Parts: sequence; structure tokens; C-alpha cells
Amino acid sequence: MEENGKESVRNDRKENDLKETTGNNGEEEETRRLIYRGWKVMPFIIGNETFEKLGTIGTLSNLLIYLTTVFNMKSITAATIITVFNGTANLGTLFGAYLCDSYFGRYKTLGFSTIASFLGLLAIQLTAAISKLHPPHCAKESSTCIGPTAGQMAFLLAGFILMIIGAGGIRPCNLAFGADQFNPETESGKRGVNSFFNWYFFTYTFAQMISLTLIVYVQSNVSWPIGLGIPAILMLISCLVYYMGTKLYVKVKATGSPMTSVAQVMVVAFKKRKLKPADQPWLSLFNYIPPKSINSKLSYTDQFRFLNKAAIMTHQDQVKPDGSPADPWKLCSLQQVEEVKCLLRVIPVWTAAIIYYVAVVQQHTYVVFQAVQSNRILGNSNFAIPAASYIVFLMLSMSIFIPIYDRILVPFLRRITGKEAGITILQRIGVGIFLTIVTMLVSGLVEEKRRTLALTRPTLGNAPRKGAISSMSALWLIPQLSLSGIAEAFGSIGQVEFYYKQFPENMRSIGGSLFYCGIAASSYLSSLLITVVHQTTNGAATGNWLSEDLNKGRLDYYYYMIAALGVLNMGYFLLCAKWYKYKGGNDDALLELYGREKPI
Repeated sequence: MEENGKESVRNDRKENDLKETTGNNGEEEETRRLIYRGWKVMPFIIGNETFEKLGTIGTLSNLLIYLTTVFNMKSITAATIITVFNGTANLGTLFGAYLCDSYFGRYKTLGFSTIASFLGLLAIQLTAAISKLHPPHCAKESSTCIGPTAGQMAFLLAGFILMIIGAGGIRPCNLAFGADQFNPETESGKRGVNSFFNWYFFTYTFAQMISLTLIVYVQSNVSWPIGLGIPAILMLISCLVYYMGTKLYVKVKATGSPMTSVAQVMVVAFKKRKLKPADQPWLSLFNYIPPKSINSKLSYTDQFRFLNKAAIMTHQDQVKPDGSPADPWKLCSLQQVEEVKCLLRVIPVWTAAIIYYVAVVQQHTYVVFQAVQSNRILGNSNFAIPAASYIVFLMLSMSIFIPIYDRILVPFLRRITGKEAGITILQRIGVGIFLTIVTMLVSGLVEEKRRTLALTRPTLGNAPRKGAISSMSALWLIPQLSLSGIAEAFGSIGQVEFYYKQFPENMRSIGGSLFYCGIAASSYLSSLLITVVHQTTNGAATGNWLSEDLNKGRLDYYYYMIAALGVLNMGYFLLCAKWYKYKGGNDDALLELYGREKPI
């Protein structure tokens, strides 16, 4: 890794080439010499990323416990706030990616967003440090506690809003900004980009594990003001590290929104909806590719044929001497149409990913409550693992499995399938969906055992404002968390790769935001499921499935319900795979899914 980095710096210094950048609003093209410093600036970018993730994850990972113990919220309320917050933060990435690509560029967007995240973390820390910003302390034996005032909630929500703004800019831009620092025209630069992606995901996992152990331990066992102050300080360091490299970064200018081209195709196709479909559209449709376009040339596909009318040239349509349409809101090219088709084809697969991630969301919320009412004491010691720290097993399994998958499974599968990646992208996503079903079934079985022991065997006292602590060791939660981590290694990383490769090149930051939008939709759907199940089962013969006291509820039924939704989703995904056609080719995606060649 180190040798590759040194080689990248040397080669990129020798092979720096001219890169043309175009300003917004039709400004003249200007040519500037961009110095790609590659790995030389990675300490600033990866350092910024490390401290940023340590800061945000260090706060968010234990926020559920903070809201229920310091702000005296009910579990349902706290879980709903967290899921809505996560959903909004992920959904905001689409808006952040749009602003980044259209107006500000990645450097300015990341700088502003990092500062916003710091201010948000600082606000949340102040709610713990200043007594007037949170409700009075509630004794463990108390059954009724004073909730937060309107002013206290407003200050807390202000911190959440600032963090949402920060996440909206950081998440869709940080990977692309790091990749911008490598020369895309050199072999060393291309290798540097691949290595950077590996280091990025390693850093992300490392930050999560540190946050879920050391920082959560300080919050739970030392002090909330100190435990929330550490992430705020780390985020401040992240800001400083980022701006230290300002003079060294390659700063790619915003080139205007690529969504304008999408809107043009939609509008023109609607205007020309009454035209007769073109004969031999792959030959007769108007086609023009700008000489400076970074997008790969796409061949004609027969899906979404109604969009083809946007590229039908009539007598009223005018063409400039360079071959481009005189009015792009009256005539579009076949290339534009096919790029829009790429976006539309992704949507059905994206919707399948929403249900997939609902199962993963449960391992970040209700598994914490399971740990609270389980035996968290290690062996004969007095040390109790903080409930929120059990999620680290999800991260640990994911970080261990990824190199095993890359170094052992992929070469083995490559020999069997003959494919470079061992399995296709759709296969990888499909395995992830299947594993979430297994995860939910295992989660239900473990919860059933935990609840049975709590009701039939001697308990270990009572959890504050919850119920009896089951004698079942919380280590029994590790199998479901490990399965969830492996499912993410397949499904989540597969999705990121899928969106990156299937989106047009000038929309890849928006493609990256689509992954987070899927997580957002999953969070909202999970919140809706929680609300519906809570209201529907309240007063039922089986009792409220999602009771404050898990021993009185039936969380296992809730897990089985999500597993059933996963089975239906798996069938839907297979249908989507059969229908899907990859960008730049006409191969049937189901043939790709099963690793077979399309017959001639």
C-alpha cells in the first residue's frame, strides 16, 4: 500500500496533464494545470473522515439511551425520533449532492457541512452539560418522570437539524472528493482511487468500533457531558485537519446540474407524445454526444420506449452547425434518452433495497433494548458491556468478512464462474437480501428465548423504567448481529457498486446519494411499522408487541413479521433482476444473476 502511494505521487507529478473545466451559465472554458498530489493529501482527507466519523457515530450510537435516560422519553418516542432523524439525514444527501454538483463543488460543500456537523454535536453536548437544557434527573425506581419542555426539545432538535445539514453534504461528497485527488489518466492514479476506497471503508468501520466501545463506555459509565464532549472535540479536529490541506487539494468546479438533461428528456417526450414511434429507432433517432462529455456512449435499449419520442426529429427542430440541437427543450439526443433510462431502470432495484435495509435498521434500534434486558455481565467479573456497544459485533463481523470475501471467496468463485468479481452485482445484492431474512428469523428465536427465561427463571433485577433483566447472556445477540454485518457486506456494498456503475458518469455523486436515500426510506418505513404495530397490537390478546417492557411484549413476533416481508421482497427482487438490463449492454439481468451467458 505504501509503495503504491509513493509510486502514485511520483507518477502523477510526472504525468500531470491539462484538464479543462467549464464554469456555470455558459462561461468560457478555461484551461488550468491541475496538480494531482494523490496520497500526499490523503492524511488530510482520510484524517478528516476518521475524526468526522468518530464524532458523529460517537454521538449517534448511544443517542437512544441518552433520550430515554436524560430526556426521560419513552422507548417508542425515542426510537421514532432516531429513525426519523436517520431517515431525514440520509434523504438530505440527495439535496446535498444536487447543490454540490450544480453550484458549490465538493470542496466548499464538504467544508460547510463539516462545520455544520460540529455545531450540531456541540448543541447536543450542551443539552447534557447545562442542566436547564434537559429535564430533571429521574430516579431509577420512579415510574413517572418529567419530560422535556418545549424549549429543551427545540434546542435538541436544533442540534439534530445542524447534523442533518452536515450529513447531507458530507455523505455524498467525501468519497468523490478523495477520488478527485488522483489523476484519472494514469495507471497509478487509477490504482490510487481503488486503494482509497478500501481505506475509506476501513476507516469507517474502525471509527464505528471505537465509538461503540470507548466513547459509549464513557457516556454510560463516566459522564454524559464528557461522553458527548469527546465527539464534539473530534469533529472540531476534523474541521481543522480538512482546512490544513486547502492549498494542496484538487478542487473540481461545479459544472451545472446533470438533472437538467433528465428534465429535458421528460418534457420533450411529453410534448411529442402524440408522434408515431420511430422505425428502427437505433438508426433513425437523433443522436449527438458533446465532445467534452465524460459519459460513456450508450447503445439503444427497447425499454421505456415512450422516452424515444424525445429524440424524434421533426421539421420544426433546428440543429446547430456543430450538430447539437438548437433548443434542447424541443429535441434531445438518443444518448440523453438512454441516460434517463439508466436512472429509471435502477429504481425498481432500489425499492427492493428499501425492504432489505428495514431488517438492518432493527439491529441498530431494538437490539439495544434487548441488550438492556439481558445479562450483560462478562463471566464472573463486575464489568457490564454497555447496551449500545453490542452493535460493535455487527461492525466487527463486517470488517472481518470483507477481506475474507475479497481474498478467499472471490478467487474461489472466480474459478467456478469465470467472472472477474466471482459473482455479479445482482447476485451480491440478492445474497444480502436473503441473509437479512435469516437474520430476522434468528433474532426472533433469540428474543423468544430471552423472554422465556425472564418469565420462567430467576431474574437479575430490573432495568430502569423497563422490566426484569433476563438471565440469558447478552452474548446470544452476537449471532444475529454477525449475520446482519455479513448481510451488509453483501447487500450494502453491492448497492454502492451497483449505483456507481449503472449511473451515467456525470451523475455518480447523485447515484451515491441514492444509496442513502434508500436507507432514509427504510428508516421511515421502519418508523411506520413501529407505529402501526404498536397501535394495532395495543390491547390485543397477545399483548402489545412493542411494549416498554420487552418481557410483556412480543418483539419476536415483530421480527418474524419483518422476515415475512423479506421473503416477499426476495421474490420481487428476482423479478426485477429478470427485467433489468445493464448500462451499455442488452444482456438480460437474470442471466447475469445466475452467471450464465446470453445465448446467441
